[in-house]
This record gives sequence, structure tokens and C-alpha cells, in this order.
Amino acid sequence: MMELATFVFLGFIIVQRLSELVIAKRNTARLLAKGAYEVGAEHYPIMVGMHSAWIVCLLFLGYDEHVALGWLLIFVVLQGFRIWILGTLGGRWTTRVIILPEPLVVAGPFKYFRHPNYMLVVAEIIVAPMVLGLVWVAVIFTVLNAAMLYVRIGVEEKALSALRAG
Repeated sequence: MMELATFVFLGFIIVQRLSELVIAKRNTARLLAKGAYEVGAEHYPIMVGMHSAWIVCLLFLGYDEHVALGWLLIFVVLQGFRIWILGTLGGRWTTRVIILPEPLVVAGPFKYFRHPNYMLVVAEIIVAPMVLGLVWVAVIFTVLNAAMLYVRIGVEEKALSALRAG
């Protein structure tokens, strides 16, 4: 039987991810209307599939697990980092690689890190399963995410380099 804390935790992840897709879709449309363009669209469905599989694993394997409070506290801290990132990017935040021919954001966490959103996702893919004691889910999806980020960051950096040179 699912504990209330587990239910709230899993519900939060689902609501958060679905709301982010809505925000990302809206922001993407606005950016494209401003003259931005997408790169790496071919890997986007794979990334969405991977993240969806991660959530499905959390749901089906973690629904009857107890919440580990230490890991939950780390997850809560990560949500503060998420708010900082999204607040800094505002309407420029999206789940796709959208190149806007304007200067990059260099405020907030971007002042200290090149790809703070990717850092956050790496941490969440590890920490969320650990909240539910799902070590192997954290390991498998960390490896899959590393492969995805290798492709994604490469595509993004190539496009940004061309933009700077061009």
C-alpha cells in the first residue's frame, strides 16, 4: 500500500514534469516566433522517452517504498536550484535546444556554470530514485542520461559556436 509521503512525492514529480512540458511548449513557440530555431530535434523524442521511462520506473517500482528523508531533503534543495534556473531563464527556458540569436544568459546560476539545467537533471535522475531506495533505477538512468547529454550538449555547443562565429 502506498504511503502518503510516497504518493505526494510521486505526484509532485508527475505534476511538475507535465507542467514543465506545457511551459516549454509555450516558451518554444514564443522563441520560434522571435526568430529562434531548433537544433537536435531528432534526439528529442528519445530524450522524452527516456525521461518518461524513468518516471514509469519510479511509479511502478517505487509506489510501495518508504521515503528516505535524507534523500528527500536533497531533492527539496534541488527544487530550489530548479526555481533559480527557471527564474533566471524565464521565457527562454524550454526542454528543446532552441537557439536564439541573442546573447546567452549569464546571470544567476549561468554566471557560475555553463549548463546548470543539465547539472540539475543529472542530480534529479540520481536523487529521485534514491528517495524511494531504487538504487538500480538511479544507476541505469544515470548511464542513459549521460549518453543523452553527450549528444545533446554536443549539438547545443556546435550550434552556439556557429552562432558566435557567424
